[in-house]
Amino acid sequence: MTRGGFVCRVLATAILLCTSPLAAHAQSWPGKPVRVIVPFPPGGTTDIVARSLGAELQRMWQQPVVIENRPGAGGNIGSELVAKSPNDGYTLLMGTVGTHAINAALFAQSGNKMPFDAVKDFVPITLAAGVPNVMVINSKVPVNSVNEFIAYAKARPGQLNMASSGNGTSIHLTGELFKTMTGTYMVHLPYRGSAPAMTDLLAGNTNVMFDNLPSALPHIKSGRLKALAVTSRERSPALPDVPTIEEATSLKGFDASSWFGLFAPAGTSRAIVDKIQADVAKALAVPEVRERFVAQGAQPGGTTSDQFAAFIRAETDKWAKVVKVSNAKVD
Repeated sequence: MTRGGFVCRVLATAILLCTSPLAAHAQSWPGKPVRVIVPFPPGGTTDIVARSLGAELQRMWQQPVVIENRPGAGGNIGSELVAKSPNDGYTLLMGTVGTHAINAALFAQSGNKMPFDAVKDFVPITLAAGVPNVMVINSKVPVNSVNEFIAYAKARPGQLNMASSGNGTSIHLTGELFKTMTGTYMVHLPYRGSAPAMTDLLAGNTNVMFDNLPSALPHIKSGRLKALAVTSRERSPALPDVPTIEEATSLKGFDASSWFGLFAPAGTSRAIVDKIQADVAKALAVPEVRERFVAQGAQPGGTTSDQFAAFIRAETDKWAKVVKVSNAKVD
């Protein structure tokens, strides 16, 4: 074959690849509305993050971004729906530390089978936001510090109720870690999301919750809830006067934060995944969007798919240890 003939064949192959249905689909994506499944009810932090990000992506894509809440089973119902959806980029999941780093270990320890494989059934797209959890109590509980709460709980074993957004969520596991490290016993009450759990906490039907900061923040600022501590290593800029649990107690190394990220069904083309990741990073860099996230107590993400995958692996190892130490079970 002459050199000229070889060059022509290379060019022809390149043209064929560029005009293949897959490449054309990636270049024209999105050509219709994009659905983002939130595996928890409206009003919780997962929902808040998805809707804040979705509004900016809708502006960028010039296509509707439909946020659809599919709560239940600690996020497993909505996650399974996405895992079994077509891998064309039009059905995405706003996954969480619970759905993709906690549930597998928690359900295995409880003798239950997961309805999906968090690694094999999904492609991680990007980390959307990280947030600390905050230990909040009903304002009627007569304590004003973490140490006072520990003493109060120890004097009433089994009499206090700890609300969570569901089995396997970071809100649940943070509470279990707190119980293990403090030697307290509180009854865990799992709800179908943060919003209904918060409703009962505000009503005084439960006593304490380790909620994601964005969904608890309005009630803290209104004075309806007392914030005793944040569960991260460092204080939150959104609550600069609230100490960390490590600062407020002798519980050294206490660190239990939450995160939220976009996932696509396994087999979604890398071109579409990279486009979504790049557009999310651009959306999170918009000053108004970034300021809104920070004001709600969230740290904007935007990592690459590979960086997000590595982060998830580390988080899975970390939370598996928490599940084992706390002996947490699915109720």
